[in-house]
Amino acid sequence: MNTPYGLSRRRLRTWIRLLRITRRTENHLREFLRVNYDTTLPRFDVAAALYRAGKPIKMSELSQMLLVSNGNATTVVDRLEKDGLAARKPSKHDKRVALVSLTAAGQEWFKDLAAAHEAEISTLFADLGHDDLTVIRDMMRRLEGEPDEQDV
Repeated sequence: MNTPYGLSRRRLRTWIRLLRITRRTENHLREFLRVNYDTTLPRFDVAAALYRAGKPIKMSELSQMLLVSNGNATTVVDRLEKDGLAARKPSKHDKRVALVSLTAAGQEWFKDLAAAHEAEISTLFADLGHDDLTVIRDMMRRLEGEPDEQDV
């Protein structure tokens, strides 16, 4: 198993396992948000990006943050806006550009949702302690090509 082929096969199996864990967790969260909060994961993701931005941002910036098309982001923002959770306003510098942000109601909605989301993630990963999480974080940083925290 120490042959290059064996290592290649283990890497492939690791990738498949990572993908399976990610999909299973994402599917669980989709159902959790649907059943408990009558919302979707894309709505949560858009609200999270807008909340993190902390100021109105261009739709194109939002799309880039989420790694989705402008059309996908627009559809979700349309629904959030319809529900009074997000608002668009024209840019002062370029009237063709719309800036989007969470409304006050949207910020409160997201805070509640984010707390529930965090608690659900904590439950899903309850078997992992600090040391386990540190090892996983460090491995993911290596995979992403980031320096180890101790090297920074």
